Amino acid sequence: MAVPDGPDVPPTFGPTALVTPANLVTVARIAASPVFIAMIVSWGARWSTFAVGFAIGMTDYLDGWLARRHGKTRAGAFLDPLADKVLVLGGLAALVWNGQFHAAPVIIIAVRELAISAYRSRAGRQGITVPATNLAKWKTFTQLWAIGFAVMPPLATHVHWLATLTLWMAVALTVWTGWAYLRSARSVAAAQLGEEPAS
Repeated sequence: MAVPDGPDVPPTFGPTALVTPANLVTVARIAASPVFIAMIVSWGARWSTFAVGFAIGMTDYLDGWLARRHGKTRAGAFLDPLADKVLVLGGLAALVWNGQFHAAPVIIIAVRELAISAYRSRAGRQGITVPATNLAKWKTFTQLWAIGFAVMPPLATHVHWLATLTLWMAVALTVWTGWAYLRSARSVAAAQLGEEPAS
């Protein structure tokens, strides 16, 4: 008999749980990312490299599905974006090392990701929480496909401009979502303090 999966079904795990199926999948994604990065550095564009990266990237959807089914946790809210950053920044750095990407767009992405992570951590300690937007999810998706196109053999060899174009699209989304996050966080902070948010 199928188990109902709706709003009336209580979550299996509470928000303070650490060892959950979703969190285990996320930790596995973090642990597997260095393997993918090493494959880029050692082998470059190969189908095996693309397959490993694609499999790691797909676990993001799996842990999200598991979290919605069994209950979201604070540990998962911290680990999931961390796993994305390890995979994205590590993959992009490896492609710069191989000479497939220029350093400038990768540095822009890295500075934004690290700066917003630091800001989010500080804001969280002050009780300010701003949920990720759909555009931020598209940002991560675009970053991952910039890497994917760069390690997919036919595209990397003959249509490398597609990977470069996708990378710059990722830069635009990365900068825009970073600015939008800061603006939203300031609005939330102002609302909590009973002040008029800055325009």
